[in-house]
Parts: sequence; C-alpha cells; structure tokens
Amino acid sequence: MKQNSISLTMHIWSHLAIFLTLIIAFLWIFQVLFFDIYYERRTTSLIEKLALKTKIYYERAKEVSYYDELSYENNACIQIIRDGETIYSSNGTRRGCLYVKEENEGAVNSYITDFITSGKNRRNYKIINPVLNNDTLISAVKYDDNTYGFINVSLEPTDPAINIIREELIVITVIVFISSFFIAYYISKRISTPILKINKRAALLAKGDLYTPFETNEYIKEIKELGDTLNYTKEELSKINETRKDLLANVSHDLKTPLTMIKAYAETARDLNKNNEKKREENLNIIIEEAERLNILVNDILELSKNESGMETLNKERFNLKSEIETIIHRFDYLKEQESYDFVFECEKDIFITADKNKITQVIYNLIINAINYTGSDKKVIIKIEEKKKYLRVSITDTGKGINPSELNKIWEKYYKSEKNHQRNKIGTGLGLSIVKTILINHGFKYGVKSTKGKGTTFYFDVNI
Repeated sequence: MKQNSISLTMHIWSHLAIFLTLIIAFLWIFQVLFFDIYYERRTTSLIEKLALKTKIYYERAKEVSYYDELSYENNACIQIIRDGETIYSSNGTRRGCLYVKEENEGAVNSYITDFITSGKNRRNYKIINPVLNNDTLISAVKYDDNTYGFINVSLEPTDPAINIIREELIVITVIVFISSFFIAYYISKRISTPILKINKRAALLAKGDLYTPFETNEYIKEIKELGDTLNYTKEELSKINETRKDLLANVSHDLKTPLTMIKAYAETARDLNKNNEKKREENLNIIIEEAERLNILVNDILELSKNESGMETLNKERFNLKSEIETIIHRFDYLKEQESYDFVFECEKDIFITADKNKITQVIYNLIINAINYTGSDKKVIIKIEEKKKYLRVSITDTGKGINPSELNKIWEKYYKSEKNHQRNKIGTGLGLSIVKTILINHGFKYGVKSTKGKGTTFYFDVNI
C-alpha cells in the first residue's frame, strides 16, 4: 500500500505547531495541577524561615516594630503566646490570619495545645481556617519553656496581582496559540523554500542540465553547504560529460582511421595488386599493422576499464626492476635502427622491488611510448632509476617542447591534448597515461610530472622501499 506523503513545509509547520501547543498545554497543566503543590512547598519553606527569625528577634529582645515589619513584608500573621496569654499578634484583619478569638477558639486551641504539650521545638500544621474556610499553614516554634511563636499564612494566594496574572495568562495563551500557527508556517516556509529550490534544480540536473547553478547565498549554513556540494558535483559531471564526448570522438577517430586503411588496402590488394605479389604483400603488411593497432586500442580500453573498476587484483612479487626496463627498451630496437631513436638508461646496479610485475612493466612501457611520441628532434629518451632515502624514483624524460604549467594536472586524463584537434600517436592509443595513473594509484605509489617549456618533460613515480 502506497503511503501518502506531505510537503516539507507542512512537515515543519505541523511539528512546530505541535511543539508550541505542547508548551502551552504544559504551562496550563503546571498552572492548574501543580501550582498549589509548588505554592504550598514554597510557603512552607518561607514560614519556617520566618519562625526561626521571630525566635531570633525574641532572644535578642527586639521591639514590636520588627515583628510588624516582618509580618507586613511577607504577608504573614505572627502570634506569640507566653503562659497561655498572647503577648503579640500582628494585624489580625489580614486575610488568612488565625488567632485566639472567641469565634475560632476551639480550632486554634487544638493546634496550640497540641504543640505545647508535644514538647517539640518546631512543628508545622495545616488546618482549615474556620472564619474564611480556606487552607492555612502554621509553623510553630518554641522560644523558651513558657513562650511559643505561631506564624500562619493562607495557602490560597491573596495578592490581587496573582488573579490579574492568571487573567492575563488566559489572554496571552489565546494570542500565543493563534499566532504560533502563523509563526510556525512562516518558519517552515523560510526553511523549506531554499530546499525546494535545490530540489527543483536537482531535478533539472538529473535531466542533463549542467549549466544552471545552484544558489549558495542562503542564510542556513547546511543548505548553503548543500548548494556548494551540488555545484561541485555539477562541475565534475560537466567535466565527465566533456571527457566522455572527447573520448568518444578520439576513440571513433582511432577506430575509423585503421578501419579505413584496412578497407582501402584490402580493396587495393584484391582489385589492383592481385597479380603483383610484392605490392600485395606490402598491402597485407599494412593491413596487419592497422589490425594490430586496433587490437592494442581495444586492449587498452579494456585494461583501463578493469583498472578503474577495481576488478583486477595486484599479484605482487619481488623482481629485478633494472632487468625489466632493459627488456622493455629492447622492444624499441626497430626505432633505433629505422628512425635513429636514442634510448639512454641510467642505473648503476640491480634494483629489486615488490610489486605487480606485469602492471609496473606496463607503466614503464606506456611512459616510454609517451616520451617517444613527444620527444624533440634529437629523438632522445632518458630512463633513470634513482635511489632516495626512503624510496626509489623511476623517471622517463623526453626532450620535446614541454607542457604548459596549467595543463600538467590534466595530461593524466584520457586522450587529453593541449590542442583540441586530435592527432594520431606515432605509437600507442592515447590512453597510456590514464592507465599509468590508475595502476600507480592502485599500488599506492606517488607519481607526477615536471616540465620546462622548450626543454622537455619528465614523468616519474616513486616505489616504496
């Protein structure tokens, strides 16, 4: 069963509205259910302190004015009895005061008699005032063997301001309850609007719009960071899209050229040179060379795909790096003989490393091919192995025109060229540096390139020892 969904605005609004309603409900629950309990506890603590203070006044023989002031400031009733006679009482007309009077003598005598006969120094009583019929709290304290103090206070708030506050609370509750819904809706719109904008923009991105930017001027930090992240994602997707187009164009070019040549030379061998054995053999040799170039291109594409997807595992072993490089250089002997290329290998002794032998051989082979394609008129390629303190550095240098500094990080991309028009490599497919990069990353080897305009370029990688 499909669950109905609601908008982000309604989600935020409903949660804020519920939250504010709960706060108001809690306020009223506290006011109705717990206020009397809280008031009684607070009043109990207050009159106990007053009782102790009256005892101090009595022991220090303070004047009556001190008791009057204490009674007035705390809205409490004070009565002091010595030998059964009242020697002091505060203003008995105050609401809630409870004294020995004819009309309430029985109620008063009950707690007075109880306390005097108990022999205790302090005790609290809670009784109903027979005059006002309200709860009254009494704190009794013994001054000496014959003198006792009784401080009582009504447990029903007598301050008119409290009634006014309660009336105001009703009005405020209604206003806050109504306004909270509008405030919650406003806040929800403020939060959800930029998210909805990003969502709409993301939908366009999913449809292939890689040009319209995400807004990043929002006041909410997380939404601004989300916009920045999506802008970065858009830029990376644009690069990937551009790379894909270039890759398709370049692969198509590299496929079309040998296929065209194979077709042309095959037709020539069939139609024009079928009786000329020498020419036919030359045509067939060209067909074989171009077919081999196609085979290398397909293998490189497959190799790059496997390396980037992590499908292949590294089969590490210990081998002689110097010997492997010498073997690779011998593969290019035909270039030495036919086109006078000069391969210089600088290594003083055998060097043993632990790595995937086939992969590292492929790295060196591809770097040498790259140097052959871009070296200068002297056709010189220099291969070095240098021993450092913590690693070995393998470098391949050409003497070509060099690379612009702004392009050094881009040359590892598939088919990247400083000139956009694709040129066919003398050797290789144009995927060599991408394969090199992937293999070295999988090994965890540091790699890089240094170039000087007009003097040449050096590719290197460091082998951990």
